[in-house]
Amino acid sequence: MTLSTPWLLVVGVAVVAALAVAVTRASRRRRAALAAAGVDASPGVNASSGRRRPQAGVWFSLAGIAVLAVAAAGPAASVPVSRAAGTVIVAIDVSNSMGATDLTPTRLDAAKRAAVEFVEAQPDSVDVGVVAFEDGALTTHQPSADHAAAAAAINRLSLAGGTSLSDAILTSLSAITGRTVRPGPDGTVPDLGYWSSATIVLFSDGEDSGNGGTASGGAGGGGGTGGAAGPAGGTAEAAAIAAQAAGVHVETVGVGTAAGATVEVDGYQLHTALDEETLTGIARTTGGSYHPAEQASELDGVASAIDLRLTTHNEDLPLAGAFTAFALLLLAAGGVLTILRTGRVV
Repeated sequence: MTLSTPWLLVVGVAVVAALAVAVTRASRRRRAALAAAGVDASPGVNASSGRRRPQAGVWFSLAGIAVLAVAAAGPAASVPVSRAAGTVIVAIDVSNSMGATDLTPTRLDAAKRAAVEFVEAQPDSVDVGVVAFEDGALTTHQPSADHAAAAAAINRLSLAGGTSLSDAILTSLSAITGRTVRPGPDGTVPDLGYWSSATIVLFSDGEDSGNGGTASGGAGGGGGTGGAAGPAGGTAEAAAIAAQAAGVHVETVGVGTAAGATVEVDGYQLHTALDEETLTGIARTTGGSYHPAEQASELDGVASAIDLRLTTHNEDLPLAGAFTAFALLLLAAGGVLTILRTGRVV
């Protein structure tokens, strides 16, 4: 049990102790006076009738005051509470292929709209972060309970560069764990611990340049809030294995159509199409799911299709009310016993 203002308890205990000393001294003086008058001065004996005069009412009242002092100190107990909590990283592909118009008005606009809807659907207990990725990746919004800021970070994103799904996943893991995550010389990622309450929701057309580039400050191009960049490298498969080892599910959302569309990049016409196989493989490796979205209307329903895991955390339960009720019960008992002893109210 914890106390928000323990000094009030100290004051209350001091007051009760002073009252107890005063009551004890008064009782001793009364017995001494009765003894001097030749009356039985045994503790608690009525001088006129010889019957014992219990002091229980006084002590009940003192106990009530002591419990009130505890209540005033703001007691609270830490109890385990289950809730839908954790961290969600929304990773959005901002590569040039996301400028394709097979989704209206573009793939990126459709992804941003669905991502904002997803963020707004999350409970307040979920921290949301935003990662933009192209050849590299950048955390444009650190995980926090400020969902409005996360939505604003998503809306600022703009097109730039190629696609590195590996950097997207590893930079998202960096945002989750709070430290830079990168593969070693052998391509594997060091142990990250277990983050079962974290989820990565990755919006992409799945076309991976596979160059494992380093993080770029230009990713997203929308003036993000800053954050740790992800000098990741490696393959998307290795990054997915790292997420799986850390207990992090990756939910992938396919943005685009299998038929694809043509986009212009640096004066060249390039055909781009949705790569469902790659996105499905990433999701399956981590225990997540792939969510096809060939139409923008299907993207709008992604938020309701993703389930967050329940976690348990300790929460302070205020106990002042219970202590106050018990104190009033003791004071009432003390008052009743005093009336019965003295035969009067005041």
